[in-house]
Amino acid sequence: MSFPKIEEARQLNDEELSQQILEVKKQLANLRLLKATGRLEKPHEFKHTRHRLAQLKTVERERQLQGE
Repeated sequence: MSFPKIEEARQLNDEELSQQILEVKKQLANLRLLKATGRLEKPHEFKHTRHRLAQLKTVERERQLQGE
C-alpha cells in the first residue's frame, strides 16, 4: 500500500477537506484503541493515517494563508 498523494487532497473543496480531516482523526483514534487492546493487525496503518492527516492539514493551512 502506497501513501496517498497530496494532489488528491488539493482537489477537494473546503467542506470536503474539513470532512476528510474529521474522518481521518476518528480513524486514528480507532487505530489507537485497537493498538491498546492488542487487536491491531496492520501496524503500518498508523503511519499511513498520520501521513494523510498531515497532508490534509497542510492543504488546509495553505488555503488559509492564500486567503489572507
